[in-house]
Amino acid sequence: MPEVRRDAERTRAELLAVATEVFAEDGYSGARVDEIAARTRTTKRMIYYYFGGKEGLYTAVLEDAYRGIREAERGIDLDHSDPVEAIRALAQVTFDHHVDHDAFIRLVAIENIHRGEFIRKIDGLREASQPAKDVLDQILQRGRESGLFRRDVDALDVHLVISAYCVFQVANRYTFGHLFDVDLAEPTRRTHLRSMIGDVVVGWLTTPAD
Repeated sequence: MPEVRRDAERTRAELLAVATEVFAEDGYSGARVDEIAARTRTTKRMIYYYFGGKEGLYTAVLEDAYRGIREAERGIDLDHSDPVEAIRALAQVTFDHHVDHDAFIRLVAIENIHRGEFIRKIDGLREASQPAKDVLDQILQRGRESGLFRRDVDALDVHLVISAYCVFQVANRYTFGHLFDVDLAEPTRRTHLRSMIGDVVVGWLTTPAD
């Protein structure tokens, strides 16, 4: 790879990393392009060159954040896992990614404050999310065929439950922690919470429908 191209990719990656921190901390309205440029080895002019401006940079940050969780989900090995192991692995991978990428959770919250205004402008993001649903569909279908999983739950139901639980660990860490005097990020508790979401989803799916 030519050195110029490597430099361009490094610069773009650095801008995305710093912009992710700034947008997650200050929101879209509060973030300043000047600050992002000052915290990188580049200039405001280069931000406009690579991303076209603040909105372009923000949508690039959103896209990068969402593609990160999608890549983590696709990394689950379905060929060598039974349905119960696979669904537990998916829940725990999602938990790990959310807890390890708290900026992602804050970006999602910020985008919802804006009622999804910017995510709608990202071409292909819906299509990029389809493989995650396909993974869940495969796991659930195998579970149904083997008689392990109930048939009245679909992939979006499972995705919603897992996401809601995992987002809560980050989005409400400080308020929940204060009210109940607990540190959700403490290693032993984190291990317990990680195991718990696997138990919850497996228990739900293996409980016969009424």
